[in-house]
Amino acid sequence: MSDPKSFTSSFTRQQKLLNLRQESWRVFQIMVEFVKGFKQLSNVRQSVSLFGSARFPADHPYCLLAEQIARELSDAGYSVMTGGGPGIMEAANKGCFAGQSQSIGINIILAHEQRANQYQDISLNFKHFFVRKVMLVKYASAYVILPGGFGTLDELSEILTLVQTSKTPKVPIILVQKAFWQGLLNWFKDRLLADNTISPEDLNLITVVDKPKEVLDTILNYYKKHNSEGQNDKG
Repeated sequence: MSDPKSFTSSFTRQQKLLNLRQESWRVFQIMVEFVKGFKQLSNVRQSVSLFGSARFPADHPYCLLAEQIARELSDAGYSVMTGGGPGIMEAANKGCFAGQSQSIGINIILAHEQRANQYQDISLNFKHFFVRKVMLVKYASAYVILPGGFGTLDELSEILTLVQTSKTPKVPIILVQKAFWQGLLNWFKDRLLADNTISPEDLNLITVVDKPKEVLDTILNYYKKHNSEGQNDKG
C-alpha cells in the first residue's frame, strides 16, 4: 500500500516544478515585450508622454483640451506618446496625428476599457503594466498629466518618485487644469510636506497650467534654460 505522505510530497514537487516552468516562461514573455518596445521606439528622439482618463467622452472639455495640447506639441516637433486607449489618450493621439510629428500609442491589454484608438502612427500592445510604464517614461522629454483616475494617479506618483530619486532624468512634469489638481496639491503641502515625508524642493518638480500654450511654453522655456546653462558650464 502506497504511503499517502509520499504521494503528497511527490505531487508537491511536481507542482513546484510546473510553477517554476510557468514563471520562467512568463519572464521570457516580459523580456520579449521589452525588446519589442525598445526596437520600435529606438528612433524616437523628442517626445512628450501625455496621461489622462480613458473614461471621458470625445466631446468632453478635457478631451478637447488634450487634443489642442497635442496638436501644438506635434507642430512644434514633439511626438506625443499616450497609453493608446480612448478618452484623453485618444484625444491626444488625434491632435498629434493631425500635426507634424509622430503619434504613438503604448496600449495595454485589458478585459475592459482599453482599446487601441485609430490615431497612432506607431502602435504597440503590452500585457504587463510595468513594461508599458517603462516605455512611457524612457522616451519622454516632458510629462503632461490631465485629469484622470487611479491609473493616472499611479503614473503621476511613479514619475515623481523616479525623478525625485534620480532614477530618470529631471524633465518638466506638467499638471493641466488647476481646479482639478488643487486639492491633491494642497494635500501634498499640508500633509506630506508638513509631516516631512517630502522636501520643499520636491514640490518644485511640478508645474500647474490651464492653457495649451502654457504647456508648450513650459517645455520650451525649460530646455532653453537647460541648454543655456549647459553652454555656460562648458564655457
